[in-house]
Amino acid sequence: MHQEFEPPEELRDTIKCFWYNRKDFGELQSSFKVVPDGYAEIIFHFGSLSSTSYNGSLQPLPSPFMMGLLNQPVLFYTKNCLEIIGIRCFPWTVFDLLGLPSGKDGLRIFDHPIAQLQSTLNKWIEAGRIDEALVHIKQYFLHARSGIATDSMLFKAGVAMRKANGTMPVSQVAAAAHATVRTLERKFKQSSGYTVKDVSGLIRFEQVRNHLWHYPDSNLAGLAHELGYTDQSHLSREFKRYSGTTPAVFARRAKKRKQHFVAFVQA
Repeated sequence: MHQEFEPPEELRDTIKCFWYNRKDFGELQSSFKVVPDGYAEIIFHFGSLSSTSYNGSLQPLPSPFMMGLLNQPVLFYTKNCLEIIGIRCFPWTVFDLLGLPSGKDGLRIFDHPIAQLQSTLNKWIEAGRIDEALVHIKQYFLHARSGIATDSMLFKAGVAMRKANGTMPVSQVAAAAHATVRTLERKFKQSSGYTVKDVSGLIRFEQVRNHLWHYPDSNLAGLAHELGYTDQSHLSREFKRYSGTTPAVFARRAKKRKQHFVAFVQA
């Protein structure tokens, strides 16, 4: 069960959408994979959810936690019923929104006042009132957003990058943002922890991944040309770098619809 909800107008320069997902995994521990995309996610979860720590052992995850930009897939482990409310943010705004220093941490656990929402959200989730849970989350972020000044340069750059599906050269992104390449790169890295090129690569991968999920019989050579890759081999190398598998294998799996959790595969 997956639902997406548009943010209020005042939040659309920082948040792409809010989403809710519910799935019963059964009594035995199961895993699901999250593959990279061009967003950062703030995750509230209700149920058992763990990930592997640096020494390979399973680490229970607090709620909420944040997933910044990922360079490779992350495995999560759960059992029984798992419900998630996610806040999908633009990576160049999420750290300012939370008042955190930027960094390249893929999965970040932190102490933050936002955690105070958990008990209220849990009450509404148990009552099946997803609408009320979302009202509380939206109110929190409207208040948080009112206390920060977003950088119009980064907003313009982000709009240009997403409109071009990550295929626009850095020089053209800078021109769209009315900035020099040096200034844009400096501010972009300060705000997101990544360069414009890094985020563009993830945005472009995201387009390939989403396309193959919905249209697994697509011609890869044509898709490579459409999204600005040098050739099919270039697309395959980049796809495997981010997903750990080839686009052909991913398409076959998508066709069989065997993935457990589609919350992180965006339409």
